[in-house]
Amino acid sequence: MKPRLVFRLFLALLAVFSLAVAGCGNDDDAPSGPAPATEAPAPATEAPAPTEAPTEAPAPEPEEPFRVAVVAPSASNDLAFTQSMYDAVNSLVASGQIAEFAITDGTFIVEDAAAAIRGYADEGYHLVIAHGSQYGGPLEEIAPDFPDVSFAWGTAVDTFGLPNVYSYSVRSDLGGYVNGVVAAQLTESNVIGVVGPIEVGDAKLYVDGFAAGATAQNPDVEVNIVYTGSFADVALAAEAAQSHISAGADVLTGSAQMVVGATGVAQENGVLWFGTQANQTALGEDIVVASQVYRWEVVLSKVVDQVKAGTLGGETFIMTFEDGGLDIQFNDVMDIPADVLASAQATIDGLSDGSISTGQ
Repeated sequence: MKPRLVFRLFLALLAVFSLAVAGCGNDDDAPSGPAPATEAPAPATEAPAPTEAPTEAPAPEPEEPFRVAVVAPSASNDLAFTQSMYDAVNSLVASGQIAEFAITDGTFIVEDAAAAIRGYADEGYHLVIAHGSQYGGPLEEIAPDFPDVSFAWGTAVDTFGLPNVYSYSVRSDLGGYVNGVVAAQLTESNVIGVVGPIEVGDAKLYVDGFAAGATAQNPDVEVNIVYTGSFADVALAAEAAQSHISAGADVLTGSAQMVVGATGVAQENGVLWFGTQANQTALGEDIVVASQVYRWEVVLSKVVDQVKAGTLGGETFIMTFEDGGLDIQFNDVMDIPADVLASAQATIDGLSDGSISTGQ
């Protein structure tokens, strides 16, 4: 081999060896200087606390069904005092204001009525109605034994100072006056007979108002009044009616459940009749001219609302034409002259605005 060629081969091998040694160098041999910048990782953020699903407000407790009981002296269908209350409570049942209604009727004996009143209070009725002025004595003794029960009684204006007793009454003299005004225009004999029960309460008010209206309309009218001394004695009422007719009466009126005796006699003799407390047209469509109707639901609706709100008593309510508690209902079958009907409405208006007074 030529010497020059050997030398060149040596130099090439030396260069290769140098490159190999450089490739095997460690990190200390790496060039110094700042490392290339890298983005810092985003700071960790706390995960949002899990939100609880909104909880619904607890449903209100369902209102306890409102229960009413009535204790009354005569039959529920007497077309008089008891039926007026029976119809009123049923109207509140129909409207949903009262959920349950119980009645013990025919309790003319006060001791029996007292037992029924106490029994309903024991059973937890919310409102116990003692529908009879004769029930005041027992009620005054019973009510304090049941402070969580509300009681109402009438017709009366005394709550005995007890916080759980309501009383209710009615200006029956107002409707009596209207009936009297009409009766005085329809009588031909100028004699009118009145069959009263006992001279107390709404019965006496009605009789007095009727007499005042009749004589105000026609001073020549003779109004004969007989009190039988009983709310329930049908025979006595019939006897009193017959006496009036024998004395020349061609128009009769009366109050309380015993009037079925009087209306029977009136029908037999073709004598006109004016009713009160309930619509009495069914007692004789050919003789009943008009009826003053007690709409006790006007009072009861207020009482029930107050009891539900927590006021159990201590107030007296008195119904009139103005509050709708009194209503004059004419018999549509009767052919009543238009001027007579107009005078009745004018009398109602005058009694309502105070321009006419019954004297009571």
